[in-house]
Amino acid sequence: MAEKAQPPASENVSLERFKPYVADEENIAEFSFRAVFLGSLFGIIFGASTVYLALRAGLTVSASIPIAVLSIAVFKRIGKSTILENNIVQTIGSAGESIAAGVVFTIPALIFLYQGEQFFRYGQILILSLIGGILGILFMIPLRRSLIVKEHAVLPYPEGTACAEVLVAGEHGGALAQKVFAGLGIAVLYKFLMSILGLWKEVPAFVTSKASQFPNGTINGEITPEYLGVGYIIGQRIAGSMFAGGVLSWLVLIPLITIFGDKLNETLKPGWGDKLISQMNPVEIYQGYVRYIGAGAVACSGVITLLRSLPTIISSFRDSLADFSSQRQHVSPVSRRRTERDIPITYVVAGSVGLALLMSILPQIPGHFPGSLIMSVLIVVFGFFFVTVSSRIVGIIGSSSNPISGMTIATLMATCLIFVSIGWGGEAYQAVALCVGAIVCIAAANAGATSQDLKTGFIVGATPIRQQVGLIIGVLVSVAAIGGTLLLLHHSAYGPIGSVKLSAPQATLMSTIIKGMLSRELPWGLVIIGVFVSAVLELCGVKSLSFAVGAYLPLSTTSTIYVGGLVKALVDKLSKKRGEDESELSSGMLYSTGLVAGGSLGGIAIAVFAGVREGYLAQLFNLGAKLHLEERLGGGADLLALAAFTGLALFLFQAARQEMRV
Repeated sequence: MAEKAQPPASENVSLERFKPYVADEENIAEFSFRAVFLGSLFGIIFGASTVYLALRAGLTVSASIPIAVLSIAVFKRIGKSTILENNIVQTIGSAGESIAAGVVFTIPALIFLYQGEQFFRYGQILILSLIGGILGILFMIPLRRSLIVKEHAVLPYPEGTACAEVLVAGEHGGALAQKVFAGLGIAVLYKFLMSILGLWKEVPAFVTSKASQFPNGTINGEITPEYLGVGYIIGQRIAGSMFAGGVLSWLVLIPLITIFGDKLNETLKPGWGDKLISQMNPVEIYQGYVRYIGAGAVACSGVITLLRSLPTIISSFRDSLADFSSQRQHVSPVSRRRTERDIPITYVVAGSVGLALLMSILPQIPGHFPGSLIMSVLIVVFGFFFVTVSSRIVGIIGSSSNPISGMTIATLMATCLIFVSIGWGGEAYQAVALCVGAIVCIAAANAGATSQDLKTGFIVGATPIRQQVGLIIGVLVSVAAIGGTLLLLHHSAYGPIGSVKLSAPQATLMSTIIKGMLSRELPWGLVIIGVFVSAVLELCGVKSLSFAVGAYLPLSTTSTIYVGGLVKALVDKLSKKRGEDESELSSGMLYSTGLVAGGSLGGIAIAVFAGVREGYLAQLFNLGAKLHLEERLGGGADLLALAAFTGLALFLFQAARQEMRV
C-alpha cells in the first residue's frame, strides 16, 4: 500500500524524501470514462460562467478547488471514486476557466478594430482558442520536471497545493460540496426574483444634479450575487483598491470634467458624438474621456507589474532552458516510472511546429501567406517566453496574481512596433496584431493553470501524461462552449459586447492600444494622464494594478465587489478572535464560489431568456413592471433593492461563520 503522507502539500522536504499520496507502484483507476465525462461537463459549465463574469467585470476566479469539491460530491452519489479520478476531473474542468479568461480578455477586441468583426465568428474564435490553449500545454510539458518536480520545495503553487489538500480531505468525508450548492442555489433564486420577476432594481443609484455644486457625482451598485462572491474571494485589500479606482473616476474625474466643461461652447474631442460636455450624462463623460484615462492607468500598471517581475522572469527562463537542455542530454531510453511519464518531447516539438505552420495558412486567421509566417514566429517566440514566465510566477504568487494582462500588453506593444518597423502600419494590420496577442494571452493563461494542475497531480501521485492528455481534452471540449457563449451573449438582450451590460474592459483596452500604435488615433493626452495616475500610486508605495482596473470599470461593478471584500474582512476579524485562519478550503470561500457560479450561469440564462420572442416572455414574467413598483415606490425602490442585497450579504456572512466539516 502507498504511504499516505498527511498533509503532503506542506512538507518542505527534498525530492528524494517526498512521497506522493498514491505511491508510484500503485495502480488505481485514474483516466476513466466517467472522470473524463464529468471533467468535460464541468469545463463547459465553468468556461461559460467565466465568459460571462469576465465580460461584465473583467475578472475571473480559479475553478480547480470548486470542481474538485463538486467531483467528490458527485462521485459519492453515483459510486465510490479514487483520488486520481477526482484529480482528472478537476484537471479537465479547470481548463475551461483558464481558456475562457484568455479568450475574453482579448478576442472581443476584434469587434472594435478595423474589419475585425468579420473575424469575430464562431469558427475563428474556436481556432484561436484551440491554438492558444494547446500551445500553452505543449510549451509547459518540458518545463514540468524543472518547475514541479525539481523545485517542489521551492515553488509552493498555492492553488495547486490547496486543491491537493481538498482531494486528500475528500478521501475522508463528503460534506464539502454542500456549501458550494447552497451558494449556487441562493444565487439562482436571487437572480430569478430580481431579474425575471423584477421585484427590486438591479442597479440602485444616486446621481447628483448637473446644476448642483457637485455635478454628475454618481454612486451606484449592480447588486448581483456573482460580484458579491468575487469580492469575498479576492478579499478587502484588492476589492478596496478597485473600489478606490472607481471612486476616482465617478466621484472625482466625472464631476471635475463637468465643472470645467460646463461653459464650453464647442465639442471637446474625443467626447461623445457631437455633444457638448454640458449636455452629457455621467456615462457619456465616462465613455468619452474617463475610460481613456483608465486605459492609460491599466496599461502602465500592467507594464510596471511585468517589470517588477523581471528578475523572476529572467531567472525562470534561464533555469527552465538549462534544465530542458539537461533533460535532452541525459534522457534515458529506459521506461520511466508512472509518476514521471510525460507526453514525449518529439510529440511536443512536432505539435508546436505543426500548429505554427497551420496558423500561417488558415484562412480563418487574419493575414496572408507567406507574410503570415511572421505572425506565427512572433506567436511561438512570445508564447514560449511568456508560458515559461507564467508557469513559474504562478508557482510563487498564485494564478490570481499572475500578470497576464501585462504580458499581453507587452506582446501587443512589441508586435505593433515590429509591424510598424517593417511597414505594416495602418488599420489593415490591427486584427493581425490582435491575433498574436490573443494566442499568447490564452497560452500563458492556460500554462499557469496547467502548472497548478500538474502540481496537484505531483502531490497526490497522478500520472503526468494522463493529466496532460486530460488538459488537451479539456481545451477541445471547453472551447466549443466558450465561443458559443461569447457569441450568444454578444447577440443577446445584454449585448452587444462593449455595452454597459457587457463592457469587456480588458478587450476594450487591447483594442485601444493596437489602434493607438498602428493607426495613431489614440487621445494620448488622456492616456498619459492615466499613466501618471498609476505612477503616483507606485511612488506612494501602493501597487497600482487593482486601482487602475477599478478606474476603468463602472463604479456599479466595483462597489458591489467591495461589499464582498468587507464581508470577508469582518469574517477574518471574528475568526482571528477565535484563533482561526480562513484558508482556501473554508465555508466562506466555497459558498462564494457557489454565488459566482450560480450568478454567472443565471445571468447567461436570463440574457438568453430576455431575447426569446423579442422579449415577450421577459415582459410576461416581470411582475415589477406590471405592478409599476419603481414608479410607486419612488426613492423607496432603491432602499428595497439595498435591503434585498443586504439579506444576500447576511446569508454569505452566516455561511462563512459556520465551521467547515469534511
